[in-house]
Amino acid sequence: MKLIFHIHFHTVWGQRLCLIGSIPELGAWETGRAREMDYTDNGNWQLSLEVAPETKNIAYRYFLKMNNQHVLEEWNKNHSVVLNPALGTCLLYDYWQIRPSNLAFYSSAFTKSLFARPCDAPPKEVNSRRKLILKVWAPRVEKNQSLAVAGNQVCLGLWQPEKAPILRCRNFPEWEAEIDADAIDYPLEYKFLTRNIRDGALACWESGENRLLHPPPREQKQERICVSGLFFRDSHLPPWKAAGCAVPVFSLRSANSFGTGDLGDLRLFIDWVKKTGQRLIQLLPVNDTTATHTWTDSYPYKAVSIFALHPMYIDLAGMGPLNNPAQVARFAQKQKELNALQEVDYEAVMACKTEYCRLFFEQEGRQITDTESFARFVSHNQDWLVPYAAYVYLRDTHQTADFSQWGSDAVYRKARAQAICSKENEAYPSVAFTFFLQFVLHTQFQSVSEYARQNGIVLKGDLPIGVNRHGVEVWTEPSCFHCDAQAGAPPDDFSPNGQNWTFPTYHWEKMEQTRFAWWKKRFDTLSAYFDCLRIDHILGFFRIWEIPPEYTQGLCGHFNPALPLSKEEIEGYGLSFNEKRFTRPHIHRRHLPELFGPRVEEITDSFLAQSSSNHFVLKPFCDTQAKIEALFAGKTDEASLCRKNGLLGMACEVLFLCDPYQGERFHPRISASQSFLYRELSPADQYAFDHLCRDFFYRRHSGFWKEQACKRLTPLMDSTTMLICGEDLGMIPESVPEVMSKLQILSLEVERMPKQPGREFSDLRHLPYLCVCTTSTHDMSPLRSWWEENREKTQRYYNQVLQLPGEAPGECSAALAEHILARHLEAPSMLTIIPLQDWLAADDRLKRKDGHAERINVPANATHYWRYRMHVTIEELLEADSLNEKIISLIRNNGRR
Repeated sequence: MKLIFHIHFHTVWGQRLCLIGSIPELGAWETGRAREMDYTDNGNWQLSLEVAPETKNIAYRYFLKMNNQHVLEEWNKNHSVVLNPALGTCLLYDYWQIRPSNLAFYSSAFTKSLFARPCDAPPKEVNSRRKLILKVWAPRVEKNQSLAVAGNQVCLGLWQPEKAPILRCRNFPEWEAEIDADAIDYPLEYKFLTRNIRDGALACWESGENRLLHPPPREQKQERICVSGLFFRDSHLPPWKAAGCAVPVFSLRSANSFGTGDLGDLRLFIDWVKKTGQRLIQLLPVNDTTATHTWTDSYPYKAVSIFALHPMYIDLAGMGPLNNPAQVARFAQKQKELNALQEVDYEAVMACKTEYCRLFFEQEGRQITDTESFARFVSHNQDWLVPYAAYVYLRDTHQTADFSQWGSDAVYRKARAQAICSKENEAYPSVAFTFFLQFVLHTQFQSVSEYARQNGIVLKGDLPIGVNRHGVEVWTEPSCFHCDAQAGAPPDDFSPNGQNWTFPTYHWEKMEQTRFAWWKKRFDTLSAYFDCLRIDHILGFFRIWEIPPEYTQGLCGHFNPALPLSKEEIEGYGLSFNEKRFTRPHIHRRHLPELFGPRVEEITDSFLAQSSSNHFVLKPFCDTQAKIEALFAGKTDEASLCRKNGLLGMACEVLFLCDPYQGERFHPRISASQSFLYRELSPADQYAFDHLCRDFFYRRHSGFWKEQACKRLTPLMDSTTMLICGEDLGMIPESVPEVMSKLQILSLEVERMPKQPGREFSDLRHLPYLCVCTTSTHDMSPLRSWWEENREKTQRYYNQVLQLPGEAPGECSAALAEHILARHLEAPSMLTIIPLQDWLAADDRLKRKDGHAERINVPANATHYWRYRMHVTIEELLEADSLNEKIISLIRNNGRR
């Protein structure tokens, strides 16, 4: 069988166009075996190919090379063709496929959920031996519409929409029309349109001029002509906008809950979201965080595995009942007690649910583990499941997740992990139970995910920027991490001392050597459950805030990667650089009372050493924050806290930090203008230091960080079909909006966290379309609580933003909440996602009495207990007609669907 590929593509001297594909004749996707095309004339390229007659279908794509290097390639959707051996020649006329400007609509959020449609049967065979096939990408065809093609031919309805033939959809969003080529009188003019399925009426024409196809040369009488790489031109369509709800799984509550939300509750919550006209549910991370078996494991962003799901989310009722009546009665009583609590009792829930699962495993485990589906799950996931199960066993055996305490197992060995997980090993009962829990979680979550898709609801997951430094991946792949550093965030209005998340930072150079396979595996695993994904702290792909191990707060961190300053560069700003003076913590005696209050004499005698007539430094036993924290561990009395906080502050009294990777290079300390040491500078030196900091933090790294982010994010975006959103709040580099716009990553926009300098609140009317707009996040106070935090700020918001006259009410009433919600839903953002607490605020009868009890996290508190739980059941929400009708109206009236 003969294939003739044609494409029009302008090149410059020395460039070659190449073709690579799924069959051996096209290199079987091996770049080195790709076929070079022949240049004909006027930008036209051609390749003739003989393929085996048994070849049924081919996927292929084009790329451009110069000097044996890739310089450009198509968007990652392949061209494809289904072959008919009876036809001797197939002519393929392709258009170069660029990344579409409406990339979001090609994501699985739309193709598997929002606009999902069953794949049609193959197009009806045309009687003629010669056929023309038109293939077009058209994602914005909604479920109640079909795609058609009209043109200047009788077989295309002579431009009459009602007579235009309907295209079939083999693999949405790609559509296909099969036309009798002998019935075409060239040149062919045509255009695509959408029609309503119900009555066949015209919905809309695509924009732009008519398309034109000139007669191809007849190579043989029996031939197929295929035109692919076309895109439905939909730029004239109104922006598609939807609303959704943000809630952690653990915060859900139903009549069947067991002290915490679970996957069964999530299934029921889908019903409420659908009933109220919402289209998306945003969750917090759901991976296993079990490190200590205490409530501190409630922190969902500190996973011990990037693959394993948290056993807390198993739906016990969905798993199955126990056969022992006494046990059934005991667990029913415990369920009642845990569900009566206002918040999640993490330790009690985990103890109870784990015991239930063990009993059920003893009862049904053999039957389940003998099934083909269980064996398939273990086989498919063994690359991560075996190390994880071995980790769980060793963690519990040694009673610590700190693998450095595991003796000979401190260093991961694959053979050792496999031995632990073998059926002959004494550890296998523990291993089998771990396998079983993950199998149940995977099965239940996939079922819930499919249920969401069937109901047109998108599940949005959350990808944490960091991992637990005592987790599986750090144990098994230590070369991917800098374990001598800590990740965090620089100071902001919520955390004046910054944040120290204690995660190890990434060794990006090592990860790049594998083309970011580690990250791609994370994306791939999450895509089994989610069709939309929030990248937590996406700024970490540009640079991370890295904190040296001797610090416990985030204030004395630095960005990595970065371009630290040399001594000569510092002095180039007009600041005389004294390394000892500027990099070693010290304080003038006149500032000691501000730091230590009435305890100056005691502190000076016990903890400080005099370094000059007027200056003091910390004594060696307490000269780092880590030493200070250890010194005061467990001491919670007021005097001890005062001493500790003062000493921690003094440990940050520097203007510059030495770079840990490049000798004789320095980072200015962030927020140093608020330090005591800064006050000692002359006005000229203060001016020079301020100028240096502005340049360093806001200009020096713009191009450098842009390059880092593009290098890391581009391959990840190309590897997934999920709709990607980025949490881009905080100290935002200048290049972030540009990179996110280029890659079509949805930004996060919060009205009370404006990104424009000099503004107190964002202008919701001018948000970008590709963004998620929200009233608050899990790291912030919900709407009602925020309203009462700062009276002066609330008053300005009431008068200037809401443009309401007079004095602002002391509380945020349902009417006020409804007004604020309407403004967010009216915004031009593609998605407006409202936290559940803020939806409930719109109903005075249904909202929680204490609005301050609805906060999920306090970022400034590194040991915060994540335990918020909704105060009403999902069953009650489903019956809350007043609130539900209000939400439906708010969404519809503001152009969302």
